[in-house]
Amino acid sequence: MKIKEKIENHVAVLALSGKMMGGPETTALQDHVRGLINDGILNVVIDLGEVKWMNSSGMGVLMACMTSLSNANGKLVLARVTEKVESLLMITQLIKVFSTFETVDRALSSFSA
Repeated sequence: MKIKEKIENHVAVLALSGKMMGGPETTALQDHVRGLINDGILNVVIDLGEVKWMNSSGMGVLMACMTSLSNANGKLVLARVTEKVESLLMITQLIKVFSTFETVDRALSSFSA
């Protein structure tokens, strides 16, 4: 899994690509989010448009990222959720926990609303 970061108006956009299947790759995402929190960036969009598959470990890392940001008074939203990942969110009922947006731009505008 690869992570590309860009910052727009104090919101970090993390574009992920590959598979989120646990292990050191997914813990890298959690470490990345902790680093953003330490830098004072508390609002994060995770772009899942290039994530091919995710298992329960990947879901757990998303939950951990969301919890870390919530505890710091921040917010995490998901953008461009693929059909496979969306079905996993629905099965696990996590679709009710995460705010999801069709595009990164819509996700970004949710922070100014």
